[in-house]
Amino acid sequence: MTVAIVDYGSGNLRSAAKAIERAAREAGVDDRVLVTSNPREVANADRIVLPGVGAFADCRAGLYGVPGMVDTLQRAVIEQGKPFLGICVGMQLMATRGVEYGIHAGLDWIQGDVVRIDPQGAAGKDHLKIPHMGWNELDSLKPHALLEGIAAHDHAYFVHSFQLKASRPETVLALTDYGGPITAVVGRDNLVGTQFHPEKSQATGLRLIANFLRWKP
Repeated sequence: MTVAIVDYGSGNLRSAAKAIERAAREAGVDDRVLVTSNPREVANADRIVLPGVGAFADCRAGLYGVPGMVDTLQRAVIEQGKPFLGICVGMQLMATRGVEYGIHAGLDWIQGDVVRIDPQGAAGKDHLKIPHMGWNELDSLKPHALLEGIAAHDHAYFVHSFQLKASRPETVLALTDYGGPITAVVGRDNLVGTQFHPEKSQATGLRLIANFLRWKP
């Protein structure tokens, strides 16, 4: 079994690869982890991970700039139903569009917009800074295979200024609080995405990755 981490010039790929390799080892899963910008290798993989760090528009441009990659992802993930994990901006790219510095179309796998976090106006929360950076508790978890063994109030590591505001509440699997509810995990069918970085979230992140490696949607 092969896990392909999509390399399109954005994301801490080495950190993600190491975390997936560790989770596989600890879970007793014999998966090969491949960091690749080759659509053919992504197409042949059994599971696909899309990381992302930075601005939505820049990440989108990078992903669409790899010849054949978006078409390959569409076939492998949507048509063939291969398990898919988006991380941080990789999760945001699953949205219908991003509205950071203009309006930019996303993959439209999770209906909704990526909008700037606005913690102002919440009682006692005016001191909160953007970006939202650091450890935050997960909340309002819905039952899902990727969240098995992860409990409300477990901590995960976030670094972001924007969040995915989903149009369909059922696609939001977990929230966190930062001057109001912030989308932490989204998913449907064979797709899941985390706003936090599982590769930096220690036990919580390794548990989620191990669940992804065993997941049979």
